[in-house]
Order: sequence, then structure tokens, then C-alpha cells
Amino acid sequence: MPSADTIFALSSGAPPAAIAIMRISGPTAFDILRGLAGRVPAPRRASVCSLRSPDTQEILDQALVLVFPGPDTATGEDLVELHLHGGRAVVRAVENAIAHFSDARRAEAGEFTRRAFANGRMDLNEAEGLADLLSAETEWQRRAATKMFGGAFSTAIEEYRQDILRLSALTEAELDFSDEGDVDSQNNITITDGCKKLQQQIGQILASPPAEKLKDGLRVVLAGPPNSGKSTLLNALVGREAAIVSDIAGTTRDMIEVPVAVEGVALLFTDTAGLRDDSVDVIERIGIDRSHAAMQLADILLWLGPEGEGPTHPNLIEISAKNDLKESPSKSADAIFVSAQTGAGVSELLHIVAARAKTLLPPPDQFAINARQRAFLDDAATALAACSESTDWLIIAENLRQARRALDALTGRAHTEDLLDTIFGKFCVGK
Repeated sequence: MPSADTIFALSSGAPPAAIAIMRISGPTAFDILRGLAGRVPAPRRASVCSLRSPDTQEILDQALVLVFPGPDTATGEDLVELHLHGGRAVVRAVENAIAHFSDARRAEAGEFTRRAFANGRMDLNEAEGLADLLSAETEWQRRAATKMFGGAFSTAIEEYRQDILRLSALTEAELDFSDEGDVDSQNNITITDGCKKLQQQIGQILASPPAEKLKDGLRVVLAGPPNSGKSTLLNALVGREAAIVSDIAGTTRDMIEVPVAVEGVALLFTDTAGLRDDSVDVIERIGIDRSHAAMQLADILLWLGPEGEGPTHPNLIEISAKNDLKESPSKSADAIFVSAQTGAGVSELLHIVAARAKTLLPPPDQFAINARQRAFLDDAATALAACSESTDWLIIAENLRQARRALDALTGRAHTEDLLDTIFGKFCVGK
């Protein structure tokens, strides 16, 4: 449904810059352009126009203007782009000129994308993919966001939805006409098998690593006894002095977290307090307790203590971090030998950590689902499981409706304003 007002905002980076792109979207976008430039150029062709103040007719800028008639636009509305010279004074003057028109107002955060959703140009999953793409900092994040924004996930969900609709039609036929003898006797098997197949397909998506691992980074925890070289190794791995290094046991009292990107993967390296049982320092004991908690939450655990004394962990990597010192603890051939002082072995260790991390993330050619998406998919899978386990057509029909509602909520066919506020509030102004 078209919006009643027209919005505008700077959609490029903050000035000063070489170019500043101002977007105007809404029913009077072309009227506003006519008031600024004296004309509306041909659609979808770049035109140079002199933009003038509506009050004084003073020239504000020589701009490149692009006109996009709705509904086939990014927002589904009439849309204008003004490619301005990117000085602060130019941008401010044009913004003030647009604000002069009574039916124009400054856009709120995410409002352009929200209008695209409202006008059917994208669904919620694609909108979230766009938000992730705008905030992507690593190659892995960019690839997953591109898949989501490109509609790969939404396409799969729509296929599931159509399958559920077909199963619902068969179920309704059983409810309405089974006593008339003209319903296929294989419907029961078809419906049961169809629900099981859909449940399995959704289950495969649910079994994939969550998108939050891509965004927040995999936790790589360095653990071991005091003076085992954890802080020195952390500094070598992240390439800066992030942790204080000292020969005094108990120097590291609390966790130190440093986010970095390695081989296109976001990682969160965490230095922890040295593990020992004989500390009488209350503060150090708190740090040790936090170290144990961090080890339990670690996606990858780098153990710098004696071999065989580390915790049981599916992604434990044995480290000999003082390989240049005679007192370095003995390690097996499976351990990674590094010297944080000389840098020997550090690059190899980073490569090994990155390779291990990539096995814990969604493949780069697939989308990754977030907590909101996972919750609705889980609801749909639960409803489909109930369908395949029941022989009561009324129960099957209701669970199929519940599965469809979950998918509709997933794509935004069914939504609440609070949900939309949360999702689109993540965008910057101008998107």
C-alpha cells in the first residue's frame, strides 16, 4: 500500500565525500524534484540538473539526477536520487530545500527498507539479509548475507509453504468428502510422508550453525596454568599488545577479549586467568572461575598447559607456546609448536584455527539463519511432526495451519509492529 507522505535522507556516507546521494521516496517525489530542478528528467537515465532553492531560486548544486517511477523501484514507490557534490554545506542546503516542501519529511532509521517490505519488494528475511550485508566485516559474513538478501532462504520457505498448502488441501478433502468415496485412498500415506519430508528438510536447516556465530565471531579461548604464555600468545595472534605480559603469576585476573578476522572468518580471541588450585587471592579466584566458564563456552580451545591435563573439548588444540625456551612443557607431535617471542609458528597456528573455525560455520555458499528465523522454523517443524504422528484429520489440519502460520510469520506475511520496529530499527537512516 503506498505511503501517504514522502521521505528523504542521505543514503551515502557522511560528508565530506566526493559524492553524496540523496534519496526521495513517496507519492510527491517527482513534484519535489520539479520544484528543485524545474523538470522531471526521463526515467532511469542519468541527467544533469541545476538544483535551486524554492524560496530564492539560488543554485544549490549541479547534480546528477535519476528518476525511478514506482512500483518497480527499491521502495515500491516513486523514487528520486540526487547525486550531489559531497560537501557538508551542499548536503545541508539541499536537505533544507527538500524540507521546505510541506509533504516531505526526513526519513527514520530503516524507513526506506521498511517501505520496500510494505510494498512487497522484499520480505523480512531479505530485509534482515540486507542489514547483515550492510554490517558485514568479513568475507564469510558477506557471502552468507548475500545469500539471504538474494532470496535463497525465502525461496526455500515459499516452496515449503506451497507444499503445506497442497497437504492442507488433501487433508480438507479427507475431512469433507471421505464419506463420498471419491477421495484417493493414498491421501493418508501422501500426507504423512509429505509432512515427514518437510520436517526433515526444515530439520537440516535447523541443524546448521547459527548466524550469530558469523556475526559475533567464534570464541577462541586460550587456557592453561599461570605463566604458560597465554597473554604473550594472544598478543602475537592479534598483532598488538592487547594483554599485559608479566612473569608474576596471577597477572591476568579477568578475561580479555579481542575480535579479529582471520582468513575471512570473525574470531573472538579470549585470554583467561591462569588455572591453579592454590590461589588464596579472592580476586584471582573469581578470575579462575571465569576461566572455567569461558572454557565451557569456547568454540575452539587453545590449551597451553601440560599435555593431557586440559579439559575435554571437541575442538581442543594443544599448544606449546614457549618453544624457544628450555622450560617449555613437553608436547606430543600433535601439538602446535609456536614461539610468541620470535613469531615462529604463529601464522601456522592462525591458519589451523581458521580452518577449524570454518568447519563450525555455515558453508560460504549457504545462508545462515538467526534466532528469530530459527524459532519460527522450529515451530513449523514441531507442527509437522505432530501431523505425521496423528491419525485424526482435524488434528492434522490444525497442525498444518500452525506450520503455515509459522512460515508466514517468518517471511512477514503475518507480523506485529513491534517486530517490524525491532528489525528495521537496525538500519541506518537512508536505508
